Amino acid sequence: MVPVVVIDDAATAVPLARALVAGGLPVIEVTLRTPAAREAIARIAAEVPDATVGAGTVRTTDDIAASVSAGAKFLVSPGTTSSLVEALDSSGVPYLPGAATVSEVMALAERGIKELKFFPAEAAGGVPYLKAIGGPLPDVRFCPTGGIRLATAPPTTWRCPTWAASAAPGSPRPTRSRPATGAASRSWPRRPPRSADPASRGEITGIMAGWLWRRPP
Repeated sequence: MVPVVVIDDAATAVPLARALVAGGLPVIEVTLRTPAAREAIARIAAEVPDATVGAGTVRTTDDIAASVSAGAKFLVSPGTTSSLVEALDSSGVPYLPGAATVSEVMALAERGIKELKFFPAEAAGGVPYLKAIGGPLPDVRFCPTGGIRLATAPPTTWRCPTWAASAAPGSPRPTRSRPATGAASRSWPRRPPRSADPASRGEITGIMAGWLWRRPP
């Protein structure tokens, strides 16, 4: 599970990351959606050694260079252009490029990239869409993100029934979305109880990516 967070104040990055690590979520994606994001990545990388921090919403070569320089250990993009994927290839860190259409998936697969971010998952067609393209593209796996909400991912199971029914066996499960209230108040539990309602914990500001999906044989 990989929480995706939006950090408005870099001072909240380290306590948030420590809470996530304590709660069993050491891999953290910080989206480049705010001016504080790069400093947040740098602080987590420097001060939370048990966390593996990466950068999300990577759109440009400058984003790549700045994120890696800050200490990002992986990169995630919402979509992928030819120039961006070349820069990602040269970044020296693992990356998950975004794709939403068959043509985009095929273009990345031609380059040998077969583990992709599917975004925006629900808006682009969800499980039925992935099942449809899974026939001609059986060797590609997807990490669905976008539109996977608490209403369809009960906290008692930590999985979305609709998506989980189609997930590849043994693949990572989705994390959850949390409101921004915890970040605003800077109050995170030392070890978030997984059985508790995520909406009451408030330790993550963004929406979670899902798991790698592969069409069942």
